[in-house]
Amino acid sequence: MSIAWVFPGQGSQKIGMADSILSLPGAEERFDLASQRLGRDLLAICKGEAGESVTPADLNDTRNTQPALFVVESLIVDELLRQGREPSLVAGHSLGELVALYAAGVFDAATGLELMQRRSELMSTAGGGAMTAVIGFDRDQLNALVADTADVVIANDNSEAQVVLSGSPEAVGSVSEALTCKRAIPLAVSGAFHSPFMADAAEAFSAHLDTLTFADARMPVLSNTDPTPSSDGSELKQRLRQQMTTGVRWRETMEALAAAGVDTLVEIGPGNVLSGLAKRSMRGVTSHQLANAGDLGL
Repeated sequence: MSIAWVFPGQGSQKIGMADSILSLPGAEERFDLASQRLGRDLLAICKGEAGESVTPADLNDTRNTQPALFVVESLIVDELLRQGREPSLVAGHSLGELVALYAAGVFDAATGLELMQRRSELMSTAGGGAMTAVIGFDRDQLNALVADTADVVIANDNSEAQVVLSGSPEAVGSVSEALTCKRAIPLAVSGAFHSPFMADAAEAFSAHLDTLTFADARMPVLSNTDPTPSSDGSELKQRLRQQMTTGVRWRETMEALAAAGVDTLVEIGPGNVLSGLAKRSMRGVTSHQLANAGDLGL
């Protein structure tokens, strides 16, 4: 049996997602570390507690969402490793790639939080764009429209039937309106993520990466920008540099997992978006979701 761990990204967060993992070893310490770095009470934000400086809406702020998901997902990883469980491959969707790198031992939790804080701050300030999910379309028509329209790209190629467009509001709207599809859903985001519009943010993030050392991975990682297995720390860092301005190639990631003989997919974190995509795209693959201590047998 070949097992892959996969990690969801922004959009999978939900109020209360930390409640069921606070019993895990090191949970309070990791939330305290994250809160100290951010200057905000991240656990209260995850709980959705209204207070003097916290509102229930704060979890959906990119600057909070990304560190919160990293803490939750990394704590589940730690417990799996304590139990002696380890995958054959790892991959993550967008910010989930950083959790995959952590799971593979490329960097420690403190470095992961540092990266997530920097990444989320840069992305939150790179405004001026839009993103729209389109479902049920003709890919040839979509590719032609994107190729013929300036300032729009496919940011997330999630499956044969689902992609996310990213770019200027005018260009994204033009392609969405011209495309024959079942649904076009504008996303509530602050910028054109995973597109050339993120070039300044990507340059600043790349400069931050230069200050860090990436170890070689314990198991192969499939990156968003290059969904081929790699364990080389330098190569994995280079791939991460490109992630902000290029698309998430999740459809190809699932194809690569299947080609590697993966027959069990474990989605680590809140929600089941990646499991749902796998069920529709990866024949014969069994999927499981691990979102809380109960899922871990605790």
